[in-house]
Amino acid sequence: MTKRIDVVGAVIINEKNEILCALRSEQMSLPSFWEFPGGKIESNEDPKDALKREIKEELHCEIDVGDHIAETIYHYPDAVVHLETYFAKIVHGEPVASEHEKLIWLPVEKLSSLNWAPADLPTVERLVTEGLVHGKW
Repeated sequence: MTKRIDVVGAVIINEKNEILCALRSEQMSLPSFWEFPGGKIESNEDPKDALKREIKEELHCEIDVGDHIAETIYHYPDAVVHLETYFAKIVHGEPVASEHEKLIWLPVEKLSSLNWAPADLPTVERLVTEGLVHGKW
């Protein structure tokens, strides 16, 4: 049986309505793909609490978590990833690429120019086609 991994991702928006994009490093699975930062949900953990914890661990900053954006189930060769994405904003600190290769801020209309991890694509498509960024914070 293929293992299932429950994960959360943050669509972090800054004051310029740009979105934080994270490049997966060579030490991670799916290296050189872009993703929304986040990570695994631990058993019995609320997805929003998991997202706050993961962002603090990964990016060394604190966020407020907003509205749910998308839920994706993607079948990778070695696992099934169940990803839930949420809007977020930084309330304390500046993001630091401690696990990722690099971080960049992009306006929503440029998101499609990056090579996204497959599980993140439905969120990118919703953001681009529905213009969901403006007015969420």
